[in-house]
Amino acid sequence: MKESGSPAFLSNPDPAALAEEILEVLKYRVGKDITVATPHDWLTASIKAVRDRIVDQWIAATKAAYERQQKRVYYLSLEFLIGRLMRDAFSNIGLMDAVRQALASLNVDLDVIATLEPDAALGNGGLGRLAACFMESMATVDIPAHGYGIRYANGMFRQELQDGWQVELPETWLDHGNPWEFERRERAFEVGFGGQVQAVTGEDGQVQRYVWKPGERVLAVAYDTPIVGWRAKRVNTLRLWAGMPVDPILLDKFNAGDHIGALAESNKADALSRVLYPADAHMAGQELRFRQEYFFSSASLQDILQRHLSQYGDLASLPDKAAIHLNDTHPAIAVPELMRLLMDVHGMEFERAWDITTRTFAYTNHTLLPEALESWPVTLFDRLLPRHMQLVYAINAHVLAEARATGRFDGEQIARISLIQENGERRVRMGNLAFVGSHSINGVSALHTALMKETVFADLHALYPSRINNKTNGITPRRWLFQCNPGLAELVRDAIGDRFLDDIDALQELDRLAGDAAFREKFAAVKRANKVRFAEMVARRLGIKVDPSALFDVQIKRIHEYKRQLLNILEAVALYDQIRSHPERNWLPRVKFFGGKAAPSYHNAKLIIKLANDVAKVINGDPAVHGLLKVVFVPNYNVSAAEVMIPGADLSEQISTAGMEASGTGNMKFALNGALTIGTLDGANVEIRERVGEENIFIFGLKAEEVAERRRNGYQPRAIIEGSRELSQAISAVSSGVFSPGDTERYRALMDSLYESDWFMVAADFDAYASMQRAVDEVWLNSADWNARAIRNVARVGWFSSDRTIREYAKDIWNVPA
Repeated sequence: MKESGSPAFLSNPDPAALAEEILEVLKYRVGKDITVATPHDWLTASIKAVRDRIVDQWIAATKAAYERQQKRVYYLSLEFLIGRLMRDAFSNIGLMDAVRQALASLNVDLDVIATLEPDAALGNGGLGRLAACFMESMATVDIPAHGYGIRYANGMFRQELQDGWQVELPETWLDHGNPWEFERRERAFEVGFGGQVQAVTGEDGQVQRYVWKPGERVLAVAYDTPIVGWRAKRVNTLRLWAGMPVDPILLDKFNAGDHIGALAESNKADALSRVLYPADAHMAGQELRFRQEYFFSSASLQDILQRHLSQYGDLASLPDKAAIHLNDTHPAIAVPELMRLLMDVHGMEFERAWDITTRTFAYTNHTLLPEALESWPVTLFDRLLPRHMQLVYAINAHVLAEARATGRFDGEQIARISLIQENGERRVRMGNLAFVGSHSINGVSALHTALMKETVFADLHALYPSRINNKTNGITPRRWLFQCNPGLAELVRDAIGDRFLDDIDALQELDRLAGDAAFREKFAAVKRANKVRFAEMVARRLGIKVDPSALFDVQIKRIHEYKRQLLNILEAVALYDQIRSHPERNWLPRVKFFGGKAAPSYHNAKLIIKLANDVAKVINGDPAVHGLLKVVFVPNYNVSAAEVMIPGADLSEQISTAGMEASGTGNMKFALNGALTIGTLDGANVEIRERVGEENIFIFGLKAEEVAERRRNGYQPRAIIEGSRELSQAISAVSSGVFSPGDTERYRALMDSLYESDWFMVAADFDAYASMQRAVDEVWLNSADWNARAIRNVARVGWFSSDRTIREYAKDIWNVPA
C-alpha cells in the first residue's frame, strides 16, 4: 500500500537526509564503505537508522509509564512468531516511503534487501503468532507491556524435504546478527535447578522459612526488541532470555586435560536457549523442555519483581500494578515460582502470598486435547525443582481443602481437581496449576470456551464458576492486510477512504460494493496479481509451474492429525480418480497447496507429509489429468511464506475435527484477504460464519456434540468407509501402494487405523467434505458470485482484529485502560 499522503507518525524526514543517516550508520556502526557494502550491510544500516528513531519513542513511552505509575501487562509465552520486523516497523512508524526513496538514491532496492531479513525463529504455530499479534496490538492501543520469552538461537527447525520426507535442520536466523535487538547484560538473573531445601527454624523449634540451595545455576541474560504500534503510538518491549553459564569454563578440568568436560556447564546453559520444543520422545528432551519453561518463567518473574520494587518499594501492590499473563501452560511453573519468591525471598506467609499470586496471574488455555495440557512426572519435578514441588503440594492441599469444604464434590471430582494425577505415574498437571493460580482463565473462541467448561476444566469450573471467560482471538490488520496485501489495501482505500486504517470495523463499508461489477473486477485483478506472486514463489522455490487461473486451495498449518491434512489428501486422491474416470465432465483447474511442520517425534504427522508429497508426485506427473489438478507441499512454512500464500489463496481449508481446534487465526487471515472458507463448525469458524453469513462460507461435517456422541456410542468407521465408494477406493489406492510403488507397505498401517478407530473422524466427514468441495466448484465457475462472496468476507471480518481482543483483555482481565 502506498504511503504517499499519509501522516508522518514520528517524523517525515527528507529522503536525502535519511539517506545521509543510512550512510553514516553504514560507515560508523557497520564499518563499511559504500563501495564494498553487501546487501546484508544495507539491510542492517537501514534497520539501525530507523531503529534510532524508534528508540526515542521507546524511551519516552517507558518513562511515561513510570511517571504515571501505569499498570503494566507482562505476557509470558514460550513462542513469539514475529516473522520479519522490517516492513512491520517501517510501516507502523510511517517511514516506508521515505526509506524506499532514500535507498533508491543510493542505488539500493528496499524490496530486495527486505527479503534478506530472516524470519525470527521464535515460534512455530498459531500460539506464537497470536502472541506476536498481541504484542503489536498492545502497543497500538497504548497499553504498557512487556513480552517475555526465550531467544532461541536455532528455533524449532528449518524444514527441508528429501524425497518427500521432512528433514529437520537448524535455523540460522542469527548468522548475520539481529539489528533489532539490544543486549542487556546488566539484566541478568540467576536461575537454579536441583539441590536441596533446608528448613530454617526459630528458637521455638518451629519452621520459620525454607531456603532452596540449587545444585546448578545458570544466568538468564536479557535481549530487548522494540515492538512498534500503529502510527508509533507506543513502543513496547519484547524481552527474550538467553542462557549463559555462571562460569564459562571449568579451569580445573581444562587444566587436567578434560577439555570437553570443562565446557559441560557452558553447553548445558547454552542448550536452554538453543531449540524450541526439543524432541520429547525421550527423557532428556522432556527434561530440557521442563528446564526451559522454568528458566524463562523464573527470569521473567525476577525481572518483574525487581522493576516493581524499584518503583513502589514493596510487593503488596503487585496485583494493582502488574498483570502477568500465562500464554498456555508452558509458563505455568511461574505460579509456584512467584510463591517461592514471595515467601522464601520476601518473607510472606502462605495465605498472603497466595492472595497476591492469584490476583496477579491470568491464564489463556489453547487446547482441549488432554495430551496437550502439559503434565510432568513428579520425580522429574522433585529432582529439578524440589522447593517448587513442596509448594505445589501446599497449593494442592489448600485447593482440595477448599473443594471439600463446599461439600459439593465426590471423590472422583476431587481427584480431577487435584494438581497431582494419581492414576499411573504420578504427574503434576500444569493446566490445573495455571487454573488455580489465576483469577481469570479464558478460552480463545466461543465454542472452545463453552467446551472448556464441559470437558477439561469441568470440575475446576464448578469450584470457581466465575473464572472462565471467553476472548475470541484476533489478528493484527497491519501485517495481515496493509503489509502483506498492499494491492487490496490500496483498493479498499480508494473505495471507502482512510478510516479503516485506524478503525478496521470501517471495512463494513465494502459490503455495499459486493454487488458493484466494476469493483468486483478490480478486486479480481488484485487477487490475480497476488496469485501470480504466489505462483512465482512456488516456481522459484520448487521448480513447479502452477496456473494462476486455477482455484488455489490452501491448507497451511501445523501438521497434526486433528487438523486433518489427511482428509484433504484423500479427497485429492478421490478427485484424481474421478478426473481420470470422467474426462468428459467440466472439471475446474485446482491446485491444492499444503504447508506446515510436524513435530520431530510425531511419526504419523511426518508420514502425512510424505503422503502429500507422494500423492503430488503421481498426480502432477500424470498426463491423463491434463493439469486440472496439482498438489504442492511448500516446505518450511513460516510467517514470510504466509504473507505470500494467504493473499493469493482462493479457498481456505479449516477442516479440523469439530471440538478440537481452540480457535485458529489462519481462518481470520484468509477471510480478511478475500479467501472463502471451507471448514467444520470448529473453533472460530463458528463466529466467522456468524459474521460473514452462511451463504459466504462452506461449512460441512459433524458438529462438536455429534463427534462426542459418536465416540461415546462406539463409532464404527469400517461401515462408513465400505459404504462410500470414493473413500474406500482412495484408501485402497493409498494402502496398496499406488502412491508408494517402492514401498507398498508404507501407508498400510495409517490407512488401517481409519478402519479400526478413526479418532479424528476422517471417514465420518469424508463424503460431506467431498460434496462441499463440489459445491465450491459450482460457485467458482460463476466468477461474479465468487468475488461477491469474497468481498463480503473482507468487509465483515474486521471484528477479528487483535486490537478488539486486546481491548477485551484489558477491560475484563487486566484492568488497564485501552
